[in-house]
Amino acid sequence: MAIITISRQLASLGDETANELAKLLDYRFVDKQSLEERIKSYGVAGHKLEKYDERKPSFFASLSQDRDDYLHYLKTAMLTEAGEGSCVFIGRGAAAVFKNMPVVLSVFLVAPMDIRCERVKSYFHCDDKRARQIIEQSDRDRLGFHRYFFDIDWRDSSNYHITLNTGNLHPSIAAKIIKELRDQAIGSDVEAQNTKRLKEMTLGQQIIHHILYEKQIPIHFLEAAVDLQSNADGEVTLFGVANSQALVEAAVSAARDLTGVSGVRSEIQVVQEYSVMP
Repeated sequence: MAIITISRQLASLGDETANELAKLLDYRFVDKQSLEERIKSYGVAGHKLEKYDERKPSFFASLSQDRDDYLHYLKTAMLTEAGEGSCVFIGRGAAAVFKNMPVVLSVFLVAPMDIRCERVKSYFHCDDKRARQIIEQSDRDRLGFHRYFFDIDWRDSSNYHITLNTGNLHPSIAAKIIKELRDQAIGSDVEAQNTKRLKEMTLGQQIIHHILYEKQIPIHFLEAAVDLQSNADGEVTLFGVANSQALVEAAVSAARDLTGVSGVRSEIQVVQEYSVMP
């Protein structure tokens, strides 16, 4: 199993390149629509997605439980999509979500401002001033989204394996360049490592969902690190903050409920009277 993530500036031919690449490699193409349909299947209302999709939440939206739900279900959807086979993700912070995989090929697409403006003018049938406004707003939104949800600078090239300027590069050529890098970087041994790590991440996400959403045990900043053993069961370590030892014990017990968990260790800190804004 292999994963390629495409991050892109507006009007840098991101969707076109990702689509060409998916066809070239015979990978599944996972775009905004695919993820939204997956998230809605979990019972999340569509209007909630619009508040957070590739944009920094407003002040009040950032204080809402919807914020945490969005990130939780976004990660769940991405892990589920990846579990169905090798794929190309576009946007939505996929490079950050999958950064701990043994090998994920992360690509950033850019283009000169004047070329981006011409493309936006053609698409939206607007003048130069409006085109520049659209581009600048998009850049601010994507920068804010990545900083808020993943604490990374979306523009920083060190977050990616390769940055391509698509100003004068056709999507089919860009796709071939990315494929060449993929062929060199991701072999069958690495794909096996990726498959194991994806199973660990997926089980960890299932544990978080079970504790927070099904059992409704209030563990703040909950994380679940899973180490799959040779018997295919996982040793789990829980991290987070709780108000009492009773909540910690309840979380540990809930984690043990799930199939595939062989043992649970807690690194959850108990801080009495700890609270966060709802």
